[in-house]
Amino acid sequence: MSELLTKKAVVVFSGGLDSATCLYYVRSLGYEVHAVSFNYGQRHKKELDFAKDICKDLGLDHKIVDMTNLNELLQGSALTTDSIDVPHGHYAADNMKLTVVPNRNAIMLSIATGYAVSKGAEAVFAGMHEGDHFIYPDCRPEFIESFDVSMGIANQGFGHPKLRIRAPFLEKTKAEIVKIGSILDVPFEKTWSCYEGGEIHCGLCGTCQERREAFENAKVKDPTKYKNLEPLEALEVPCIFD
Repeated sequence: MSELLTKKAVVVFSGGLDSATCLYYVRSLGYEVHAVSFNYGQRHKKELDFAKDICKDLGLDHKIVDMTNLNELLQGSALTTDSIDVPHGHYAADNMKLTVVPNRNAIMLSIATGYAVSKGAEAVFAGMHEGDHFIYPDCRPEFIESFDVSMGIANQGFGHPKLRIRAPFLEKTKAEIVKIGSILDVPFEKTWSCYEGGEIHCGLCGTCQERREAFENAKVKDPTKYKNLEPLEALEVPCIFD
């Protein structure tokens, strides 16, 4: 029972800027962190190498879950389907719906929750943020709130406090996350965002544009090398809730 009462947390860690900042934030709260990453056959799976390196530097327990056999079930996204080009433009533009991977966060959080229960952890943390709300249904507050309830019900009776699903940056902008990461000394240069998964960040895909914009708005030096530095697209984006 004493092990179950230890302050532990599982962090869903892609190797990207948001999840890296989340991981550092959770560590700053005093949790014993267990990081979990997922290989679902994503085009930009090099992000997993960045996740591995950060966890190694920090001496953290890190698991990479092989879900490549599910890739054929998660088609229709530019991230999992080779025949679909990664769209360029503003991160919140409507064409970024091409980067939605069906039910991705629900699948990953379910696995992370099972891992958390097995470790006697009290929480699962994930790094979704306010900018994700436009395009990704499984990054919105109502999803996190309902999933938190569902996972609590699904894992009752294990002799430890109710497991929580937490997304501490859910109402924060990417620029605010960069500011937090800067305070926490997150090694941004060791994180990966680009959906194209090339040699260096392309600078044009939605997540590259969002990354560039976040550093600019946060007034924090961006250590990222980009292949293309065309002016950021100015876009007034409505909230796209279907």
